[in-house]
Amino acid sequence: MFGKTKRNIVFAIVFSLLALMIVTLTTIYLSNRVALRRENEEMLKTYVERYALEEQPTAPEPAEDAGSGEGGQTDGGDLPPPPPDGKEPMRREPQFRLSTFYSVAYGNSGEVLAIRNGNGALQNDASLLETAASILKSGKKSGAKGTLYYLVAERESYTLVAMLDGTIGDRNQTLLIRQMLIIGAVSTAILFFVSIFLARRIVRPLEENDRRQKRFVSDAGHELKTPIAVISANSELLKRQIGENEWLANIDYENRRMCDLVKQLLLLSRVESGETPKETVDLSKLTDGEILPFESLAFEHGKRIDATIEPGLTVEGDPNQLRQLVSILLDNALSHGTGDSITLSLFEKERHEATLTVANDAAEPSEEQLTRMFDRFYRTDEARTDAGAHYGLGLSIAQAVTKAHGGRIAAEYRKPRLIFTVTLPQKD
Repeated sequence: MFGKTKRNIVFAIVFSLLALMIVTLTTIYLSNRVALRRENEEMLKTYVERYALEEQPTAPEPAEDAGSGEGGQTDGGDLPPPPPDGKEPMRREPQFRLSTFYSVAYGNSGEVLAIRNGNGALQNDASLLETAASILKSGKKSGAKGTLYYLVAERESYTLVAMLDGTIGDRNQTLLIRQMLIIGAVSTAILFFVSIFLARRIVRPLEENDRRQKRFVSDAGHELKTPIAVISANSELLKRQIGENEWLANIDYENRRMCDLVKQLLLLSRVESGETPKETVDLSKLTDGEILPFESLAFEHGKRIDATIEPGLTVEGDPNQLRQLVSILLDNALSHGTGDSITLSLFEKERHEATLTVANDAAEPSEEQLTRMFDRFYRTDEARTDAGAHYGLGLSIAQAVTKAHGGRIAAEYRKPRLIFTVTLPQKD
C-alpha cells in the first residue's frame, strides 16, 4: 500500500519537473525563434532601404576599419556602400558585420541586373539565382527558405530579392536548446533520487502509524481472548446452577459474536502483517471443496450456486487463507444477494493468471458504496441488513488475502448483478 504511495509521490514530482521543463524549453525556443526572425527581418529591411543598384560595386569592397582576415571575407558578407544621405554605414554596426547578406536584382523584363553573393563564401551565383527564382515564383514578399530569410522589394526599375543567411543564429539556438536539454536531463535524474528520498521521509510516519494500528489490533485481539473465555466459562457455570434463562442466552449470544469478531480481527492483522506461508495450492480443488458446505445453506435460503471451475489451476499461497477468501465471497453473495442464484466461475485468464468471479443479483449500489466496499467496518442499510455475525470485515479480509498473494480484487455492478473478481498469479 505504502509502496504505491511512494511511487505516486515520485511520479508526481518527476512529472511536474518534466512538464515544467518542457513548457520552459518550448517557451524559450519559440520566444528566441520569434526574436531572431524579427531581428533578421529588421536587418533585411535596413539592407533593402539602403540598397542602391547604380552604386553597387562589381567586386567586394573591403571595410575601412577591419582587416581582411585569413579567408579574405570582411564585413560579414556583401553590404551596400555608405549611403549618400549621411546615415551611419551598415558595415560599422556589429549585427550587420556578423551577418551575411545576398541579393539578386531583376529588371522589369526579368533579366538579372546584379548579383551580390556575400563574397561567395557560402553561396555561389548559380545557387543564389536558383533560390531567388523560387522565391519570386512563390509570390511571397517575405519569409524563410531553409536557413535563408528573404525580403522581396519592388522598385521603379527593378525588383530586389534580398536574403540573409541565418545559419549562425539557428545553430546558436540549437546549441542553446541542446545544452538546456542536457542540463534538464541531469536535473531530472538528480531530482528523481531526491524525490525517492523525500517520498520515504513523507511516508515514514504513515508507515509507523499503520504498524502501530496493526500491533494494537493484534494485541487487543489477544487480550480480549481471555475475558471472552472467562465469560463463556462463567456463563456455563451459571446455567448449571440456575438453569437456562433469557439473560444468560443473551450473554452467550453476544459473547459468541465478540469471539467471532476477535477472530476476524486477528486474521486480518495476521494477513496484513505478511504472515502468509506459501505452498503450492490446487485452487480448482480448493474452490470446489469450499462450495459444498454453502450449497446446503443456499438451498435453505431458496437459492442455488452455479459453479464453473476449470481444473488444474494452481497458485502459490496459504490454503487456509485462500479458503477464507472463497468462503467470504460466497457468504457475502448468499447473505446480501436478492436473486435466487449465485454464479461462481474459476478460469485461466491471459498473462497466466487464475480469475475467480462470484456474482449475484443485487440492488444497484451507489458510487460511494462501490468505492468503500472493501473498507473495514463499512456497512450500509441496503447491503448490511442482517443482524448475524457480519461486522463489515469480510471484504476487507478478502482484499488483504488477495494482496498478500500478489493478486487483485475488484467489485463492479452490471445490472442486475454485483460481481466480485479476484485475479491471482498462477504458479509456473
